[in-house]
Order: sequence, then structure tokens, then C-alpha cells
Amino acid sequence: MNIEPATHPAVAAEAATLEAVAVVIPAHDEEALLPAALEAVRTATLHPALRRLRVLTVVVADHCRDDTAFLARETGATVVTGNFRNPGRARAVGISRALRELDLPAPRAWIATTDADSEVPPDWLAHQLARAREGWEAVVGTVMLPHTSPLADRLRTRYEATRPPHGEWYHPHVHGANLGVTAQAYLSVGGFPPLRAGEDHALVDALNRAGHRVLTTAACPVLTSARVRGRARGGFADDLAALGSHQLEGQQPTMG
Repeated sequence: MNIEPATHPAVAAEAATLEAVAVVIPAHDEEALLPAALEAVRTATLHPALRRLRVLTVVVADHCRDDTAFLARETGATVVTGNFRNPGRARAVGISRALRELDLPAPRAWIATTDADSEVPPDWLAHQLARAREGWEAVVGTVMLPHTSPLADRLRTRYEATRPPHGEWYHPHVHGANLGVTAQAYLSVGGFPPLRAGEDHALVDALNRAGHRVLTTAACPVLTSARVRGRARGGFADDLAALGSHQLEGQQPTMG
């Protein structure tokens, strides 16, 4: 839902006081893909728009049996370890750690979330902060697959079924891999719920119900893995697996 697409003065004024950005990434046995994800985040943090802001990256190594935590620490990220086996809980714990470490009033912090199998574009954080300065309290973005994936064209056709021929596309999708929110709005609705799947949808639904200004935009998509066996049951990888099987059967799956 896009409430008040024009600039909202009160929220824009709060955005002008932002002092820090926290990027939170849950990870479960992601030693193969996490380095690329963290390098992409690092590049995004170097954007000139963030020059005066503190930036903290937190990786939540959830029930990892590989070198995920070690690799994250090697890049300078703050690492939280646990055995949650729950993406919603992992995201929430990571954000709590980030806000404690930043030690700022909630209106002065922005929270961005992505996934360990995803690579954000260089202007990802700058894009979210620009929308915050327009008065948006949350930014809900889209994802895309590598062009080499055999599912890429199929995904685009199904995923963009609601895109109008002209103008802005206020899409229906929600992905923890491409999400940003003010700390104040996040805390006001209780944060990510401890769900094994759909925690991102639940958070955005709560923000909308509470009347926060939520922008859904396809302007800055995040590149995500094309794997069809994901780390979280019910996640985007399951959507891709269904897309492939339904394509063979001539059916149309629902995209998250």
C-alpha cells in the first residue's frame, strides 16, 4: 500500500535527522554466497549519500555449521550467532543488536534488510534514504534473478504481471532481501515476528495496518539467487521451484 505518495513534511523532517543505517542479514550455512552479498553491501555503504552517516552491518549466523560467521567477521561485520532456525527471529535479533550498538533514538536510525544469497545494487541504501527524505517510513523493493538463470524470463513474466504499461509500478511483492524501514516505525509495530516464513509480509502488513507510509517500488531491484532449494521453507526458493514445475504443467503459480 502506498499512503500519501507525495512528500510528508513531518516524516521528511524526521528523515533529515537520520544519523545511522543498520543493514541486517540473516544467514544459515551461507559461506558460498555470503561474501558476494557482503561485498555488495559494502559498495552500497560507500555511496556519497551516506558520507555523513554511521553504517553498521550485522550478520545473524543462524544454526550455521560452516564458516558463515568467520567469513562475516573477516569483513568487519558484527556477527550474532544463535540456533533460532527461524528467519523472523534471526532478523529481529539482528536488528535489536544493531540498535543497541548504534545507541541512538529510534527516529535517527534506518534499518535495511537483505539476504545472504542476494546482491544489492550500489545505490540501494542511497535509494532508500532518498525515499525516507520524501516522507516514506518504509520502502518495499523487488528482486530479480541472474539473466543466466533459465527461470529469469519466466519469473519476469509472472512477477511483473501487474506492471502497468506506463508510469510507476506499485507492486504487490514483499521480500526481506529488499526492505527498508525507519527504526521508529519498525519498533512501533513490534518488529519482525518469529515466523519461519512470511516474516517480511507480516511486518509490512503491520506497518500498513498502523497507517505508516509504506512505498512499494520497483526502482531499485536486488539480485537474488536462482536456487530452488532454499534455506527457509516457504521462502522465495520455494516460489521459484513452484514456478518451474507449474511452467511444465501449464499452470500459473503465485509469486510472493
